[in-house]
Amino acid sequence: MSERIVVGITQGDVNGIGYEVIFKTFADPTMFEFCTPVVYGSPKVATYHRKTVDSQTNFNVVDSAADAQPDRLNLVNCNKEDVKVDFGLPTEESGNAAYQALERAVKEYREGKIDVLVTAPINKKTIHSEAFNFPGHTEYIEAQLGEGKHALMILMNSSMRVALVTVHEPITKVASKITKDLIKDKIAILQTSLKQDFGIEIPRIAVLALNPHASDDGLIGKEENEIIKPAIEEMVAQNIQCFGPFAADGFFGSGEYRKFDAVLAMYHDQGLIPLKALDMDGGVNFTAGLPVIRTSPDHGTAYDIAGKGLANEESMRQAIFAAIDIYRSRRTEESIHANPLKKLFFDRRDDSDKLKHLDTNKEQ
Repeated sequence: MSERIVVGITQGDVNGIGYEVIFKTFADPTMFEFCTPVVYGSPKVATYHRKTVDSQTNFNVVDSAADAQPDRLNLVNCNKEDVKVDFGLPTEESGNAAYQALERAVKEYREGKIDVLVTAPINKKTIHSEAFNFPGHTEYIEAQLGEGKHALMILMNSSMRVALVTVHEPITKVASKITKDLIKDKIAILQTSLKQDFGIEIPRIAVLALNPHASDDGLIGKEENEIIKPAIEEMVAQNIQCFGPFAADGFFGSGEYRKFDAVLAMYHDQGLIPLKALDMDGGVNFTAGLPVIRTSPDHGTAYDIAGKGLANEESMRQAIFAAIDIYRSRRTEESIHANPLKKLFFDRRDDSDKLKHLDTNKEQ
């Protein structure tokens, strides 16, 4: 594998804006100084998108990421048959094409051919099948590449990082899904990720309440007093700097989020509405807690503007940069732990005051 980080990028839903934001991102030649990109998709579909949005970005067709060339946008053909493109329409054909690309990218990650994974947006309904029986990318990747570990969805932009206790749950089921153990698990994953993936030595984590006004001490719900507060207290006892629960509206409205390295929200819209309101174009979805590094633009298929050349590529660019930064951070962390400082001691058998290395393989 080359010294440059090899970034695998899935095509996503071919009727959306995936290819457009990929082409716009790599229209900037300086992107190739940071990585060697490998798109998993269809050369025919890519060519059609390229002509439709009048992109000048060329690509190089390869058999696999192992054949990827630096300073080029490489593309691996994953679709077993021709794919019809119907811009703006959710179709079974586009869902199947998205799944085939994702499946191939996961396979090549297992084989060590790519370093990180960036996924273009999918339509969760059209990709759903016997092979993909998951609510979204996060759950699929956890099942395929998690190695038994639990995933944590973190959405981030220039203003904040927001992690979610529950992800793609109907609002009617959220309260029943929230338990003390689940919250503790998510706090622990978030703590580790902030240290390992973002280089924050002592992270400060804010935990949001579930109910309005943080339940007003039990007047508007019991979850804060019976579940969330005890979870926070037990994690604080483990020397994790977590605080709350905070009422979500006042927490974001007052700018309190600026005092923390990350926010743990109880459900999807509670955390993502303020994040996207502050910076929709630059948001990134990161799947924390797993051995694989996977990021994604924080937007959907954008069917309403697909094929019109109007898509903003900033979120895709930031998703690629985030994957690269997290990869480097993990490598640095591994290097530090692989070469710990040797134990030192005073040798009382001489008059020297100098510290000496302790050879643990020999008896003293």
